[in-house]
Amino acid sequence: MQNRIKPEFLSFGAEVRRLRKAAGFNQQQLADLVNVTRSYITQIESGRTRCRRDMALRLDRALKSGTTLVEAWDELLESIKSDKYPEHFASYPKAEQSAIMVRAYEERLVPGLLQKEAYARVLLRDEDAVKNRMRRQEILHRNPPPIISVIMDETVLYREVGGPEVMKEQLEHLCELSLSGKVQLQIAPIRYIRNVWGSFHIATRPDHKQVAYAIKAWGGETTTDPRRDCNGKRDLRDPAIGSTEREGRASPD
Repeated sequence: MQNRIKPEFLSFGAEVRRLRKAAGFNQQQLADLVNVTRSYITQIESGRTRCRRDMALRLDRALKSGTTLVEAWDELLESIKSDKYPEHFASYPKAEQSAIMVRAYEERLVPGLLQKEAYARVLLRDEDAVKNRMRRQEILHRNPPPIISVIMDETVLYREVGGPEVMKEQLEHLCELSLSGKVQLQIAPIRYIRNVWGSFHIATRPDHKQVAYAIKAWGGETTTDPRRDCNGKRDLRDPAIGSTEREGRASPD
């Protein structure tokens, strides 16, 4: 059975073909300029293969198209990554990766950005999903890193996920992250907090626009208007909600 061609590959290939024809080259001439075979150019233009990013750079240089194909390649890659996330969540990781600030409130589980792999595996079970969650955590090592501020309900620390060893590793990881200064972590005590009705995440992009993801009973919702689903964030900033992890609230012991 023939493999279905991804529409993202077709779109990229069509852009290569358009730029090639605009430059007045046939496939063989373009192949000679970037030192590949004509059949490889054919495969790219027909969407039957995804070239490497360095090939997109070489094509841009040969076609004198600036960064058009590199940008199209980057968009293609982001689109492929997004396919691996649930539809209601797919656009949030992209905003998170470029964010200058990430804020979150979690009332049930450790946020994905702070999860150890063993903890994540209990929740996800699918290998691709685990890899994507671990990949999201690369922003913790960015230079400069984003500001990450997380508030977790105290019950998260007591809710056993995967057994005592998994929880011990996870709680120790939270302590390490907090002490390292990479994450501003607070624990909200077990009590009613006004206007907070569920977990949410807010990513602030370099242009200061915000993308929010709110967890719902039926899955979740991503929005560019955090006020719709995250009205409780002002109340969560109240210093009376609890002490930080540095004061020992998240100690694995």
